[in-house]
Amino acid sequence: MIMQEELFLPLPKEEAPERVMRPSTTYWQDAWRRLRQNRGAMAGLAVIVLICLFAIVGPYLSPYSYSDQSLIRANRPPSNTNWLGTDNLGRDIATRLMYGARISLAIGVFASLINLTIGVVYGGIAGFFGGRVDNVMMRVVDILYGIPSLLYIILLMVVLGPGFGNILIAIGLTEWLSMARIVRGQILSMREQDFALAARCLGASRWRILFRHLIPNSVGPIIVTATLTIPQAIFLEAFLSFIGLGVSAPMASWGVLASDGLAGIRSYPWQLLAPAIAISITMLAFNFLGDGLRDALDPRLRS
Repeated sequence: MIMQEELFLPLPKEEAPERVMRPSTTYWQDAWRRLRQNRGAMAGLAVIVLICLFAIVGPYLSPYSYSDQSLIRANRPPSNTNWLGTDNLGRDIATRLMYGARISLAIGVFASLINLTIGVVYGGIAGFFGGRVDNVMMRVVDILYGIPSLLYIILLMVVLGPGFGNILIAIGLTEWLSMARIVRGQILSMREQDFALAARCLGASRWRILFRHLIPNSVGPIIVTATLTIPQAIFLEAFLSFIGLGVSAPMASWGVLASDGLAGIRSYPWQLLAPAIAISITMLAFNFLGDGLRDALDPRLRS
């Protein structure tokens, strides 16, 4: 009898194995995690932060002004009093480099914002409406692509004249073509997806679908393109200033400093090397950061 009762005793329950749960992360948290793992991108970001601090805080710490002249100090090599030497008018090159960083970085950022605005709106409308609208709008882009951008930037600067605002207008009105093409491609690939069709079935207008659903979902490629546009704008400003179509004196961008230092490159090479190295390092840092953002914001690489 005891043997039969023992047969009907409930068997001991086995403990359920613990589930390995991955903590939930948002798209931006995952992108930031992967960006931090990219050493080149983080190095580029650190350099950009240092350059911004150099431009913002540096002039307040310098004992010199960017326009102070002293022929007694003219063409001095780098020393403890003048870290990067002086130019032919005795002005401290390090101080002028700090002020020049403000102008060059401001032109790069604001010109990129202008390109972003025009390119996103233009490419978004072309991709969303499609058909004849897309054909006409993109043929205009193809025609503009056939003209060297540097050519009509110079023509615009000749017509408008040198100056900070005119450089922004010239670069902003000519460098949006790549942004427009990228946004158009993103919109074409998403406009027939389920979330866009659901918004259309719920009665959302075309403009609401475009600006509230499609463009926000294209923000990854847009950010990457805008980041890579900044060094291009900085280089264009430096080139325009180098040929005398940049900012007006006494303002000094990196291109102006490079143009001034070219005359004495054989006798006083530090006058050209300082702005040239600053332009190169800044462009390299933005390119590293842009490449890292491209990898981090690509949803196909999420793990």
